[in-house]
Amino acid sequence: MTGSDELIVDLLTTRGILTEEQAAEAREQADETNDAVIEVLDKLGYVSEEQVMMILAGEYGMDTFDLTDYTIPGDVIESVPGDLARQYKVIPVMKNDGTVIVAMENPTDLETLDSLRYILKTDVEGVIVPRNQIRQALEQHYGGVEESVENFLEDITEGAVDISEVTGTTQLYEEVPEDTEEDAPIIRLVSLIILEAFRKRASDIHMEPLEKRFRIRYRIDGVLNEVDNPPKYLQNNILSRLKIMSRMDISEHRVPQDGRIQITAMGRELDLRVSDIPCTHGESIVMRILDKTSMMLGIPELGFLADDAETIEHIIGLPDGLFLVTGPTGSGKTTSLYAFLHQLNQPTRKIITVEDPVEYEIPGINQVNINTAVNLTFAAALRSMLRQAPNIIMVGEIRDMETGNIAINAALTGHLVFSTLHTNDAPSAVARLVDMGVKPFLVASAVRAIMAQRLVRKVCKNCAEPIDVTDGELAALGLPRSHFDGSTLMRGTGCNECNGGYRGRIGIFEIFMVDERVQELIYEHASSSQIREYAREAGMRTLREDGLRKAANGMTTLEEVIRVTATDEADVAVEA
Repeated sequence: MTGSDELIVDLLTTRGILTEEQAAEAREQADETNDAVIEVLDKLGYVSEEQVMMILAGEYGMDTFDLTDYTIPGDVIESVPGDLARQYKVIPVMKNDGTVIVAMENPTDLETLDSLRYILKTDVEGVIVPRNQIRQALEQHYGGVEESVENFLEDITEGAVDISEVTGTTQLYEEVPEDTEEDAPIIRLVSLIILEAFRKRASDIHMEPLEKRFRIRYRIDGVLNEVDNPPKYLQNNILSRLKIMSRMDISEHRVPQDGRIQITAMGRELDLRVSDIPCTHGESIVMRILDKTSMMLGIPELGFLADDAETIEHIIGLPDGLFLVTGPTGSGKTTSLYAFLHQLNQPTRKIITVEDPVEYEIPGINQVNINTAVNLTFAAALRSMLRQAPNIIMVGEIRDMETGNIAINAALTGHLVFSTLHTNDAPSAVARLVDMGVKPFLVASAVRAIMAQRLVRKVCKNCAEPIDVTDGELAALGLPRSHFDGSTLMRGTGCNECNGGYRGRIGIFEIFMVDERVQELIYEHASSSQIREYAREAGMRTLREDGLRKAANGMTTLEEVIRVTATDEADVAVEA
């Protein structure tokens, strides 16, 4: 249950309207069905929705209102745009001395009133109205409510679908079976879940079977957000539908499976990479949404400031050598590499990539997809690629000594090679290659530069406002307040265009150039800390320092920089 539902149950229990047993039953059923607790109490016959509304109105000092025979003036409706009314589930009912009175179903949701006051730049007060009246008014005055998962779940009932688990033999569908009429509700629900994730700019959809509920979460700007959960009894139907769409074996529930779904949503071609893994209470599915248009970024769109962009232009303009991009999973390494290749992609150059898997197809580039089933590994593909006489090679990831040696030898024989590694910072990539078994003299001779990167959320431009640095942030950064003199620190307050004050992400970068002194350190088997120390002396800017520059320009917040660069703390403290 939500926090608001808990407050309602606690209030009714304190008032003696519900017994402890009835409250426990209501909580359990609300968790299982994902219904609002007011609806659950009404269905159970303990308290009617009208009674709960009256009690809540009295508790929060708000009036109740009946929209049944009430005509809302046109100028009042125009005071709240339709997208806002639908998003916050409110209806403007009257104006009173510059104050807009809106009908809402939940008096505990004071956040909605605060958001509306900020967005509309006027005072907003609420009155309590039953949910069904608000929904009818939205349909009447704003041309209907945009179809969403929540609206669909309000209508779907257990009898509307066949709730038996889809069964079958060991058949793996080569073609998606034709949809039958009784499948329609599940097909529509799954489509809405994917479409709503795309509307909200999610990068991943997580479907997680828990003991008493089926949880769905969207990863938006790198942060997981829980959304309306379907009833637990629909779990198997939804999972089976997704396994059919991604051409997995729907009869196999014991081992992990992978698949892909290609769809068109809102005029955009989407590629969903689907991962299925068995868990305690069912199969967990994660879908990575790959929007082909989002990868066609130029170098400026990645988030490089002018000096770093100039350095990158120099690196990718080199005739040969190895350029490594490092960072954890989900830090945007592939996006950066694609941006570099996109800029280098010209008719005078032959570019070949080897990836696992190929995430986006780039016209004019030869892309090889790893297939271990036929022994097409990174190393095997690389050997064959060199016989294709390419100018530029991109290796999705250097995972072992064999791949590392071939990539480095390619860099030493006149090819410009791009690849990725999983390390926390740029200088550590040198030690990682040596630990794999690559000879230090080869690393020193081939590597031209290493870039570490992370992604931070951008401040929403629509609701950004200036702020001052807090004492807590100064303590976390180990910096004096004077460090931010002349800075333009910003924070989003939250609006209908963003997610909690943030919209989109940009990269922060640590660019490490390999010069003669670094080569000597590699020959001498210097540790990562020694190499990093020299790099800092030579002017390498750390991830945190690049993040602070972007926070000072109002692009992100100090809170984001601290969250993403916790391991960079020592460098900043030493410098301060």
